[in-house]
Amino acid sequence: MGQISDSFTILYVGLAAGIYLKPEYAIFNSRIVTAAVLFGIITVSRIVYQLVLYPDYFTPLKHIYSPAGRHWLRGNSTGFLLETPYPKLREWVKNRPDQGLIRYYMVANLERVAVTSPKALGEVLVTKVYDFEKPELVRQALRPITGDGIHLAEGEEHKTQRKNLLPAFAYRHIKNLYPVFWDKSIEMVKMIEKDLQSRKASGNNDNTVQISNWASRATLDIIGVAGMDHDFDSLRDPNNTLNQSYRKVTSSPPLIMKILFVVSLLFGNPAWVHSLPTKRNKDVKESGEVIRSVARQMIRQKKAKMEDPNSETGIDIISVALTSGTFDEENLVDQSMTFLGAGHETTASALQWAVYALCKNPNVQTRLRDEIRTNLPSADDPTPISAAAIDNLSYLHAVCSEVLRFHPSVPTTSRNAVRDTSIAGTHVPKGTTFTMSPQIINRLEELWGPDANEFNPDRFMGPGKANTGGAINNYAFLTFLHGPRGCIGQGFAKAELACLLAATVGRFHMEFKFPDAELEIREGATIAPKDGVLALLTPLEGW
Repeated sequence: MGQISDSFTILYVGLAAGIYLKPEYAIFNSRIVTAAVLFGIITVSRIVYQLVLYPDYFTPLKHIYSPAGRHWLRGNSTGFLLETPYPKLREWVKNRPDQGLIRYYMVANLERVAVTSPKALGEVLVTKVYDFEKPELVRQALRPITGDGIHLAEGEEHKTQRKNLLPAFAYRHIKNLYPVFWDKSIEMVKMIEKDLQSRKASGNNDNTVQISNWASRATLDIIGVAGMDHDFDSLRDPNNTLNQSYRKVTSSPPLIMKILFVVSLLFGNPAWVHSLPTKRNKDVKESGEVIRSVARQMIRQKKAKMEDPNSETGIDIISVALTSGTFDEENLVDQSMTFLGAGHETTASALQWAVYALCKNPNVQTRLRDEIRTNLPSADDPTPISAAAIDNLSYLHAVCSEVLRFHPSVPTTSRNAVRDTSIAGTHVPKGTTFTMSPQIINRLEELWGPDANEFNPDRFMGPGKANTGGAINNYAFLTFLHGPRGCIGQGFAKAELACLLAATVGRFHMEFKFPDAELEIREGATIAPKDGVLALLTPLEGW
């Protein structure tokens, strides 16, 4: 649809030139009236083309299966906002023709192709991975949070960056960071307990805790120490500038911004919405500048520290990147923004989902607590934790894996074809936008079995199941994607989540504050329960 958008733009420009050069053809001898009338006609024609004509008659993807029931404005969605229709998509995938691709339409008949089979996923993510790039709109939305680091890099630039950053994420390096993960996890639970004790001392017996608040602060501190050798101290100071900046940029946009974005889609250029003088745009811009400034300051401090002959080279990620000598300061700033933003927000969301799942499944919570208290040192024991102590807990590993499978923090990712190519034997032209949804693939019965839509950590228990969960294909688990564009920090994230969850479950009994409340989702850079998981935490003795 991009080529048609360009054609309409050319038409607008040609019209403006014609009115200027041939004033004798003006309606009512007025250039303004003529411009208004003709621009109105072209705009209406464009909207009719996009909403009515394109999906049925002009799409180059008519050979790809598309479900019936498309609305002229909502597309295949059920609402009028730009939202992926997950329930419908799950049903389409279940009943799809066996070709691995499904063409569907979002609001304003925005065309998307869902990649649904392991074969098709393998081509998009591995064998033809550089035929596809992140859409520019996605890049614009993420840039204030992640900078132009490895997450947004493409092609040869991405290959170079990944090669030089991989040593920082090797398992032998990650295992040295377990004590950092554990110390911050223990600091978090002790501060939660202190807060509850303080409330009780003042006569307030309400032990409600919003998990998102503590999860975000703890993971920001962890990525600060493990990624940049700097403690942001967000656990002790929740009002620090960096923490507040992330809260602003990761919050869900207000309804009016979502509506404006949908309206902008009808005119083919939604980028202008990000330029409007709204409070949301101002907050994102200012917060992005704060994050970038902090990252630059940390890089310069780290450089100075490494140049000191009496200082030891750290085990943090940026030390490894600096040692490689392949990144200039601005690129290091971008990499730091990527680690800070993507690194802490995704794990914070995962911890929220983990607590949510354990509150919903108290038998799993009890079983996990027994394993943790039997095998790990007490929260009051100052002995440094080892990677083996955490990694040897099979049920903890199973619970974390099931949380990541059942509740992926990023439910959908998208790619644009940058050249004509083919997927699963089907020709797709340049400009086609594909979506890949861990939210859907991670729960496919044909890949995971009849209990795919049940939260069941035991699927990751038993011989040969610790890493596969019994799934019949490698692409059944899509939370971290796969291949050259797969999450470079997945080992880091898994170890961090394991430590955070172990400390929390070991110290507290957890239950929902409102057990009958319907789950509502907060959508942003990641997804999580809208209330931040309001849980009643009861400190437990003996650990």
